[in-house]
Amino acid sequence: MTNARIVLTTAGSVEEARKLARALVENRLAVCVNIVPQVESVYRWQGKVESAAEWLLVIKTMAGSFPGVQATIEALHSYELPESLMVDVSDGDQEYLDWIAASVD
Repeated sequence: MTNARIVLTTAGSVEEARKLARALVENRLAVCVNIVPQVESVYRWQGKVESAAEWLLVIKTMAGSFPGVQATIEALHSYELPESLMVDVSDGDQEYLDWIAASVD
């Protein structure tokens, strides 16, 4: 197990996705954010099944930075309840994991 983490969120537009990604990397809360264009999300919201085109953000960070990542998502996101899920990284290329650790405060 490492202290590296992946955080997932979605955005309703490419502009919002870019704004979130840039803020996270510029503030050293993430080393890299991949923006996966136009995924389709099907979800239940306020008692109804909804569907929307979204942009998936795959955020590379460290466990200790998650509170800052989550706060940034909440502050900049247009959704009433933005996704913010942290996934443990059990292993990976050591040089890549070192890069994450060295690049995130």
